[in-house]
Amino acid sequence: SIFSWALIFDKFKLFKSINASTADFEKKFWKAKSAESFNNNLPSNTKDPATNIFKIAMAELIKTKRQSSAVQLARVERILEIATDNEIKNIEKNFTFLATVGSTAPFIGLFGTVWGIMNSFTAIGISQNTSLAVVAPGIAEALFATALGLVAAIPAVLFFNKFNNMLENVNNKLEVFSEEIIVIISKEIFR
Repeated sequence: SIFSWALIFDKFKLFKSINASTADFEKKFWKAKSAESFNNNLPSNTKDPATNIFKIAMAELIKTKRQSSAVQLARVERILEIATDNEIKNIEKNFTFLATVGSTAPFIGLFGTVWGIMNSFTAIGISQNTSLAVVAPGIAEALFATALGLVAAIPAVLFFNKFNNMLENVNNKLEVFSEEIIVIISKEIFR
């Protein structure tokens, strides 16, 4: 549960940062006079996915300058697909942990419940007494284990779904931006 919450805060911070940096990048990108001059002014180290895929596309374009226009465009399109996939994979790192916690924590809590009830029955058997004082500690442990499982599972499931939706939005933005890059580059190539 503690690692889940740490991961949740980290991913919220990451998505907030990505949204802000991508919006800033796109604003600057559309004001630029040319893709090549804009690329030359970009910082070399950035965590913004849009900036990274643009830099990779431009590097491929520069590397293939001596090839035919059709080959250049095909290679840039392919490298954009790969770069977008890599950026999405980096963002979704540790998402499976939230899914695993969300799906297994209730069962771990249920196991604790069964264990606590077994302890209660054992206490009844040993003391030959079915009073509440004998049964209550084991039942309390059992209910506490169930609660702990749910406390870990519920936020993990909720935020896993939330982050998947946020990731889908980032992915859609990157795909649209990739297509825009291809249009701009194709105009420059086929001049």
